[in-house]
Amino acid sequence: MPHPALLLVDDDRLALATLTEGLRAMGYGVAAADSAAGALQRAAAEAFDLALLDIRMPGLSGMELAHLLERRHGLHSLFLSAYGERDEVAEAVRQGGLGYLVKPIDPARLMPAIETALARARDLDGLLAAKGQLEHALADGRHTSVAIGIVMAQRGLSESAAFASLRDEARRQRRKLSDHCNDVVAALQRNRHG
Repeated sequence: MPHPALLLVDDDRLALATLTEGLRAMGYGVAAADSAAGALQRAAAEAFDLALLDIRMPGLSGMELAHLLERRHGLHSLFLSAYGERDEVAEAVRQGGLGYLVKPIDPARLMPAIETALARARDLDGLLAAKGQLEHALADGRHTSVAIGIVMAQRGLSESAAFASLRDEARRQRRKLSDHCNDVVAALQRNRHG
């Protein structure tokens, strides 16, 4: 199994070098950036499993960067900060952070938080994939229902007879029922607008 790839972002170059070296010694693949702009360039060029972000940086804050990394690359974040104010921690959680650690951080003590965040990131990605599949299935179901209604109206059939007719047509054409129903709905729309 490949080592998890981490994107580490901190404007404090000493902290960045120390954490990078320590995490690599523990077997993680680490790409380091000392600015949000550098992090966005790295994320556009490489795939990462998790971002470790300093919260307070010049330019874009770590939370703003986390939002962009999530939106553009589906990359989840773990926050690092020299400050542990309750309001900042709460905001990090609201922004979707998978953890919040107060610096200075010993790389060896960071490992449990990284592993937990990686597991949560995999869970979130699985949920997002399931959501997409469900939305697709619901859309297919709506088109199937509409196609059944169209066949009922056009051919004067009952609901079950219209469904059987659509299913039989799809089988004869060696197509999925959902694809056939999508075409029936699209044909009606074309006829209405054409």
